Amino acid sequence: MTYAVGTALQGAVYQRLSTDTVLLGLLGPAVFDALPAGPLPEVYVVLGQEDARDLSSATHGGAVHRFTVTIVAGTGGFKRAKEAAGAVSDALVDADLGLDRGRLVSLRFLSARARRSRAGAARRIDLTFQAIVEDD
Repeated sequence: MTYAVGTALQGAVYQRLSTDTVLLGLLGPAVFDALPAGPLPEVYVVLGQEDARDLSSATHGGAVHRFTVTIVAGTGGFKRAKEAAGAVSDALVDADLGLDRGRLVSLRFLSARARRSRAGAARRIDLTFQAIVEDD
């Protein structure tokens, strides 16, 4: 197994989302790899958890990465959060991401989970994607 492509995959996903014109139009520069200190935008996107498993062959290292992209909306219902979630999905599904290391074989949407915060004001959508990568 190799996890060596994990950093390259995360960087490429972040780059794609933070420069996507539709997301920029919806949110401005509110895509984060880690949450910044201080007040947060009304709606934002943050990279979430990741699980990887071996998919190596006799000739190549490889892995399947399942990762989450989370959209959070402070108030106003699910509409803005779902618009942002749709833009994230459009930006990533079948994207031809250039990785600094290795090669992206495929990138697809697996699932979404939309819910309210415990207090009921904020909305959260967790999108789960699956990327298959090879490391030559």
